[in-house]
Amino acid sequence: MAIVTLEPLSLAEAEAEIHAHIFSRAAEQDHEAKMRRVAKALDYLGDPQDDLRVIHVTGTNGKTSTSRMTAALLGAQGLKVGLFTSPHLHTLRERIQVGGSPLEQAELVRLWHTVAPAIHRVDAYSARIGGPRMSFFEVLTVLGLVAFSQARVDVAVIEVGIGGARDATNVCEGEVAVLTPMGIDHDEYFGGTIEGVATEKAGIIKSHATVVTAVQADAVATIVTAVARRESATPVWEGAQMSVISSEPVAGGQVMTLATAADTYPDIFLPMHGAFQVHNALLALAAVEAFVGCGVPCSLDARTVAAGFAAASSPGRLEVAANAPLVVLDAAHNPHGVAALAGAAREVLGDRATVGVIAVLADKDARGILVGVSGLVDRVVITRTSSDRALSVEDLERLAVEALGAHRVESAADVSLAIARARDLAGPEGAVLVTGSITLIAKAREVLGMTLRGVGQAGDAASVLA
Repeated sequence: MAIVTLEPLSLAEAEAEIHAHIFSRAAEQDHEAKMRRVAKALDYLGDPQDDLRVIHVTGTNGKTSTSRMTAALLGAQGLKVGLFTSPHLHTLRERIQVGGSPLEQAELVRLWHTVAPAIHRVDAYSARIGGPRMSFFEVLTVLGLVAFSQARVDVAVIEVGIGGARDATNVCEGEVAVLTPMGIDHDEYFGGTIEGVATEKAGIIKSHATVVTAVQADAVATIVTAVARRESATPVWEGAQMSVISSEPVAGGQVMTLATAADTYPDIFLPMHGAFQVHNALLALAAVEAFVGCGVPCSLDARTVAAGFAAASSPGRLEVAANAPLVVLDAAHNPHGVAALAGAAREVLGDRATVGVIAVLADKDARGILVGVSGLVDRVVITRTSSDRALSVEDLERLAVEALGAHRVESAADVSLAIARARDLAGPEGAVLVTGSITLIAKAREVLGMTLRGVGQAGDAASVLA
């Protein structure tokens, strides 16, 4: 009998295998049970979430930028920080970062061997009672929490996937809950009302937590206040206990002065564009003050605050990707995000003639996105990404003609062709604004030859799905 020797997988091949397996799983469904599935998997793994001190972040827009700034500020304090965000641009390892870097490929493979048996046990149990397999986000949540526990992080900054109360991440006991601005999104999940949004997202507020919240609509503020009171949590409101004193655009970002319940921090450089990012920075700063002070906002050293913000980044948020013509990427994927983009884009675009490149997922408000972008661009090139959820070029082009007029609309079959055409139309003195879908931003970064730090390592691994 011949003996067959299998060559070991390279780490890149192993990562691709893990990625394919995780994302072959359905998106989140059976929302009432998903936390129970995650909790059961974590129970099999020794409840690693109980080892963690957590800052939990939710909202409609700004969650990822706020989370990344919070992690950068904590790192500047000398803390070992875990960061869990979504979605990713190039590799799922971006979603799980330790010490400011995505998981290494070898670490992802090792973690998968640790968690896979528990995932499969939960899948089998769920099947026996007529339920679905764990969703891809549930699996990623388990991976992240195990990674942070094993890395012995001092603090984990956890961004919710969707909502809050029923989100897979809500197995965590966040001692600080951060609420970015809330608006209508995912109508089917929140019942189509702002009250539904607020009720769901306020569900991350835990007993005796500190609640750091942006300015909210009156209906949202009423619900957040009631939940905080019920949980004996302490709210810290933008506009009351903290505020943006000033911000001024400068080369490469902006200079801001922030006032919190504990101190005032003047003339801090933030390497990001857009007034909304300054407000995100305020939330991040207040969250770190509360965490370091164990619930009581405490003043931080101004130099470490400056260092933390200087190290912060937010790929795909008003990101300058090229020049001549200027190419700007922004992952505004709903009308709320487009409104924030509209208020900040001219800081970067100036008065250049601008051509948009737009692709939208089918479950988003494409018409609202197009109307919001219409005042920022002179022309648009409509395209689609390879995502199964992407709206077709034909359907999006029809909506674009309705919103902008046929004389302002072209289309291209894929992102590469769309960017090439937009750059030709803009000319070296113009600008290209790429927006409408996070999957579009990811593809645009690839087309433009951009990478993220720490997203690829060479090496070998054994089979990972055996």
